[in-house]
Amino acid sequence: MGCLLREWVRVWILALLCLVAWPGIAVAQTHAGESADLRLERSDDGLYLSAALQFDLPELAEDALYKGIPVFFVAEAQVSRERWYWSDRQVATATRHLRLSYQPLTRRWRLSTSSTAFSNTGLGVVLGQNFDELHDALMAMQRISRWKIADASEIDADAAHTVHFRFRLDMSQLPRPLQIGAVGSSGWSLLLSRQQRLLPETGR
Repeated sequence: MGCLLREWVRVWILALLCLVAWPGIAVAQTHAGESADLRLERSDDGLYLSAALQFDLPELAEDALYKGIPVFFVAEAQVSRERWYWSDRQVATATRHLRLSYQPLTRRWRLSTSSTAFSNTGLGVVLGQNFDELHDALMAMQRISRWKIADASEIDADAAHTVHFRFRLDMSQLPRPLQIGAVGSSGWSLLLSRQQRLLPETGR
């Protein structure tokens, strides 16, 4: 019995080591027609993420926009240090909030970006862009360029890390009646999820 137990433990440890050593593993969780391509970049001051997203705006969200109701989105990145002997340890998180709105009088679209939720007025820096077409606003929202998601001190150069990325529609900031009606409705469904490994610098 003892020999069988030792053999089982040995196989289990070897399986974990193989999983950690497997290069470039990436797992995507998206719906049909949606995708999220990630690129990670180490720098002297931290870790940067770039992404190319592809998705269609949910039907009810687009309808709300044309009625002058802003729609909110959230991009989230979580960095975990891999540990073969225990569960991974989270070392950094980053969040980016986006607000897309339509002005019926001017027929223009505005995309605003903030590091904090828009309900927290007066906090964070809000950047805004104006567009003539919804398509152009969506294209800008679907491109993420060199977003800093971790400081250099949070990344161990000798360890592998996993970056978990999610992009979703934030229904918590919709008007209350819409929040209630959106529960369980596919017309508001938007969630892109992907994870990607960052190998140790010594393993490159």
